[in-house]
Amino acid sequence: MARVSSLTRVRVASVSLPDPTAGYRNRVSDSEKTPVATSAEYERFVAAPEGDSTPASKSQTLGAAWDDLKRGFGQRELWLALGWQDIKQRYRRSVLGPVWITIATGVMATALGLLYSLLFNIELKEFLPHVAVGLILWSFIAGCINEGSQVFITNEGLIKQLPSALSVHVYRLVWRQFLFLLHNLVIWLVLLAIFQIPVGWEVLLAIPGLALLVANGVWVSMFFGIIATRFRDVAPLLESLVQLLFYMTPIVWMDSTLKDRIGELGNKAYLAEINPLYHYMAVVRGPMIDQPVELRSWVIVCVLTVLGTLFAMVFMRQWRSRVSYWV
Repeated sequence: MARVSSLTRVRVASVSLPDPTAGYRNRVSDSEKTPVATSAEYERFVAAPEGDSTPASKSQTLGAAWDDLKRGFGQRELWLALGWQDIKQRYRRSVLGPVWITIATGVMATALGLLYSLLFNIELKEFLPHVAVGLILWSFIAGCINEGSQVFITNEGLIKQLPSALSVHVYRLVWRQFLFLLHNLVIWLVLLAIFQIPVGWEVLLAIPGLALLVANGVWVSMFFGIIATRFRDVAPLLESLVQLLFYMTPIVWMDSTLKDRIGELGNKAYLAEINPLYHYMAVVRGPMIDQPVELRSWVIVCVLTVLGTLFAMVFMRQWRSRVSYWV
């Protein structure tokens, strides 16, 4: 038995076991010999680029900035609803609601009109409409500048969660300020009835003037919004600057008063026209209170509108994509 078991062990040891890696080596060698079937699309995908064939990014171009403005305007149902919702939210549970805007502006215009008409010895019939319409327009301008500097910061949640154009938030702000302006125009209608201001068809010139004012509100809000989002100290600086511009703009004073009643200093009253806001006020307020508007004011406003829009688009091209990281 011992001899049989030893022979069995010898025979078992002499049996060669199969190599588990043999099939893998055969497959590898076969794959090396047989080429893989490829398509033209596959070859184009794996091919190395030749020279500078990689397409340039179009996200930082003026075309992309303009497309953002167009896409934002196309989403008008969104920003129209949001702007109206802002007003309802602000005056929620209020009895008078947005009428408080008109009351506050009317009281301010009446107080300033009475005071400065006595100081400058100007007839109230002439001076009060000048001040009232000036305050109405100034509220829109100041709102676009001051609130425009915070437009992206206050909409941080929507910017990070809502896949919409960046200009949607700017349109929302300008629309809200325009609604405030329309509320305040009730004061102008009341003054027309009280003082019997003789307005004719020339009053229709205020419509293109308002359109230019709104267009400038868009680029101003966009420009200062991007700058103030990156540099947070810009917003309080703008508030001080707006306060200074209020006294430099003919709102509670009239340039005709400087020209007629201050002697030799009146010859320098034309320096007031250096202020661009002088011309924005003129093209809208003039037709509304039966005052002539110089052609150069229309030219200056149109040129500034075009240049300002291009200037804002340059900033949009460079920094629009980073706003979501700065808020």
